Amino acid sequence: MKFTLKDYQEDAVDDVLNALERATTSWQRDGEVSSLALTAPTGAGKTVMAAAAIEALFYGSEKFDVEPDEGAVVLWFSDDPSLNDQTRGRLMDASEKFTPSDLVTIEPPFSRPKLDPGKVYFLNTGKLTKNSLLTRGHVADPDAQDALDIAITPDMQGHTVWETIANTIQDEDRTLYLVLDEAHRGFNTKVTRDKSTIVQRLVNGHAGYPPIPIVWGISATIERFQTAMKEADAATDRRRLFPPVNVDPNRVQESGLVKDVVSLNIPNESGNFDTALVTLAAERLVESTRRWAKYSKAQGFTETVTPLLVFQTPNTPDPDAISHALDAIAQVYPNLGEGNVAHVFGEHTQQRFGGWNVDWIAPQRVQDETSIRVLIAKDAISTGWDCPRAEVMVSFRPAKDNTHITQLLGRMVRNPLARRVPGDERLNSVECILPFFDRTTAGQVVRYLTGQLEEMPGKETKKILLDGRELLPNPNITDAVWAVWDSLPTQTLPKRGARPVKRLVALAQALAQDGILPGALSAAEQEMHAVLDGYAVRYKNLLDEQVGEVHRVDVQEISGSTSSKKLSYREFSIRADDRAIRSAFEDAKKAFGADIALSYVDHLAGEDTDGDDDGLRDAYVRASALATIPEVREKVDQEATALVDKWFAVHRVALKGLPDTRQDEYKDIRAMTTEPQRDTLSRPRSRMEEFCDKEADGTLSLDIKAPLVPLHLMSTPDGNFPLSTLNNWERRVVRAELDRPGAVGWYRNPPRGAGDSFAISYRNDKGNWAGLYPDFLFFHEVNGEVRASIVDPHGHHLSDASIKLRALADFAEEYGDSFHRIEMLSQLENTRSMRVLDMKDPEVRAAVRNEARPAVEIYRSDLAIEFDLDSWHTGARTDKGGVS
Repeated sequence: MKFTLKDYQEDAVDDVLNALERATTSWQRDGEVSSLALTAPTGAGKTVMAAAAIEALFYGSEKFDVEPDEGAVVLWFSDDPSLNDQTRGRLMDASEKFTPSDLVTIEPPFSRPKLDPGKVYFLNTGKLTKNSLLTRGHVADPDAQDALDIAITPDMQGHTVWETIANTIQDEDRTLYLVLDEAHRGFNTKVTRDKSTIVQRLVNGHAGYPPIPIVWGISATIERFQTAMKEADAATDRRRLFPPVNVDPNRVQESGLVKDVVSLNIPNESGNFDTALVTLAAERLVESTRRWAKYSKAQGFTETVTPLLVFQTPNTPDPDAISHALDAIAQVYPNLGEGNVAHVFGEHTQQRFGGWNVDWIAPQRVQDETSIRVLIAKDAISTGWDCPRAEVMVSFRPAKDNTHITQLLGRMVRNPLARRVPGDERLNSVECILPFFDRTTAGQVVRYLTGQLEEMPGKETKKILLDGRELLPNPNITDAVWAVWDSLPTQTLPKRGARPVKRLVALAQALAQDGILPGALSAAEQEMHAVLDGYAVRYKNLLDEQVGEVHRVDVQEISGSTSSKKLSYREFSIRADDRAIRSAFEDAKKAFGADIALSYVDHLAGEDTDGDDDGLRDAYVRASALATIPEVREKVDQEATALVDKWFAVHRVALKGLPDTRQDEYKDIRAMTTEPQRDTLSRPRSRMEEFCDKEADGTLSLDIKAPLVPLHLMSTPDGNFPLSTLNNWERRVVRAELDRPGAVGWYRNPPRGAGDSFAISYRNDKGNWAGLYPDFLFFHEVNGEVRASIVDPHGHHLSDASIKLRALADFAEEYGDSFHRIEMLSQLENTRSMRVLDMKDPEVRAAVRNEARPAVEIYRSDLAIEFDLDSWHTGARTDKGGVS
């Protein structure tokens, strides 16, 4: 793969491959047809995950530990040929092994008896209809053909596409996998079985054609696919419906692939403000263009992000209203002409809106046609469409159409750089301007986005703002506070399947690429060669034994005769040939990484031979033998980790001066371990916060202004921060902490894996690594020195309360000296006060880490102290318990 998969993508691909392996076994052994589903929210990279799975299916994968399926054929099916074209391009972009000839769009004439292994074929609904050239030839009277029930071969073809698919299925040396892209579009569950849809004909088989052996649905909303598969089970022998592979939307949000903030803008009073708000949209487009240009220049990009404004109309658009809107945009956006505006209406022709002649553009071309700055659309444009550079949306839809609005908005959440811009929430946001909404109906959109829209990733952590405003670094925060911020330890999230030697090679390549350490890869190889040479001497006897094992292939001969029922057995050994040695060397590549293993062979061959075949063969054998010795593998991993730590420490300052994209690369390398690593925080640059507050029922209201407090690290120009996102007891904690003597700053920690988010890594209840993001960091001057404190209000009733207590205790054990206080708080039932667990207290840590009692019992015990929110006083636990 050309792309480095995110953790959640690796997990999903691994699960999909495991399910496909079981499905293949069921088909090849028992003739059992089956189905599975991959469900992931918009922006999760479904096509990238599919590319990784198909690449592993065709070619095998060391990462996922799968062997290639030599007979695998993939039929990629959707209801939209333009979506197929977009997918084909994405598969090419993602895979380093696919060639254009491997990705075949089926077009007439398509004269092949069978589909070829190792290829992905693209097919859409229209090409399987009754009148398609792929399914029939020229027939004067279609009804006559149906009456005669005769299959007529298409013109210039020896087979119909149905016959080609059937022949492929029936070939025992091939396995056909059907991928249903955006699977919820292909089925109509209301139709009867005798009027099945085209997709159901593929899945179930029809008219004597067999069903597809393995069906793989890919979508953001998979329920219809599952329902249709269950219906198919009733009509066929498709008995295996594997559990769906679900991608957690919060992991997608945390990855930075999708935007963190959705900012809504609506009229603040009754009246006709459509032109004014369209002007606001144009201003936001201009501002977004300026910010991206500035950021790109600072980062040294050769190309910049070119933001797009999406203008959504009702299903029956008013040409005059669109004309007035375009005129308003042109007043703000300099040099906007007809060539900068396009539409994606169902009518694929030029549309006239007043004095504007607007051409149609295929949806999949919008992202790359950067001359288009304004796109006019009706609904969600098309299933599967997304445009990462779409930054601003203005909708002329009425309030009753909130579903249409949110569905289109759900298509605009992908980050244009495929990563979060560190510390800048303005560049990590999308603007939605709604001229025909009011305060009540806008609240409906907020509720929909945060709780009902299945395609919206990270609903629990995404910010949906009604009165969103940008905050910048607080002018009242001293350099001393920022210096403490820069020194605070935070933790990386360990990577799945990480290997120390591969991490070393990745770091060496990055350091060389950035000119920080020229020749780093050669230096790493020499270091590892010396380590391997040293341990080869240390474990000489064991190595000699393993060399013999690699050279030897054990064989068992079983003999029988017609005159006796007994079998005779004889065991003997033969010398391994080159193929057997290459197979053994694959284990060395897994143990030491391909770069180190291959360079070590060159190192050995260069020292001991003159380049003859025997000497090279011996080098492969020796390297393979070393990889079989557990002690050597362990020591090599330790030495690789030590060299990585050394290089990170030596080049720390140089790495800080790199562009964001490169710093992200080093953060990923730092995290390529099986255990959390210490990292540093990035300073926030821009933050978006809500400035209106909630009604009693929790609904945001523009009529209620959020309370403001000082000393947050990010603030308005006058130094204030709104408390709108905090619940009542969190607000009381903030006020209590700011009321303490020496308070000089605080920080509301974003709950996501960003450079400006303070993170603690822990294993969740499933045993997987996850991130804990404590709610607050507070800064106080203590004895003339600024110190940071972690204060995390967390409900003891929550299912993860005990796990997160242990996570904070483990962190305090290792990094407690870097903080003044490390505390977790919870409010007990029927009381206004809170109880505090001081994680810097060894007795508290021991109880949290070693005792199995529920979190609430620990808070009720003498280990906890009182945090009186009414008097802003925190008690202190005495030696005998209680509060002093």
